[in-house]
Amino acid sequence: MSDTDLSKRYRHPVLILVICCLSLFIVVLDATVTNVALPSIGTELHAGVSSLQWTLDAYTLTLASLLVLAGSSGDRFGRRRVFQVGLVIFGLGSLACSFALNDGMLIASRVVQAVGGAMLNPVSLSIVTNTFTDPRQRARALGVWGAISGVSLGFGPLVGGLLVQSVGWRSIF
Repeated sequence: MSDTDLSKRYRHPVLILVICCLSLFIVVLDATVTNVALPSIGTELHAGVSSLQWTLDAYTLTLASLLVLAGSSGDRFGRRRVFQVGLVIFGLGSLACSFALNDGMLIASRVVQAVGGAMLNPVSLSIVTNTFTDPRQRARALGVWGAISGVSLGFGPLVGGLLVQSVGWRSIF
């Protein structure tokens, strides 16, 4: 596909970048936002230390384990399709987390959430790379994408603390 074909295909590259960055933001944010909610989660769900550890680890282990598979699935089945399915799965997992009735349900929901998150991360990077064909624009777009990851890591505890204090732990999902 030539550069002119790509420029016709992607009429709104900045919008695509924003969507990909927002998906990255929520996936990475969710890795750290839960930390500050653990005391509230433990109290409400009567969860022990082991269950609280699994609430965090189920997400990060599942996410890390599926990144390569999700990236290759995007190449095989289409990046857009995998991205869209990942958004739906992540959203359903988040919804299930917010309605968890016990620690086991929360941990299982975190796994579902991470499956969707794993589909979003590598595919969003690939979408950004393929959307911006000019080397300078691509470098800027990838810089923004990478910066969003760092910003979301820093915002996680802050956002989590504010939400837990004002609305409750279920709001972080």
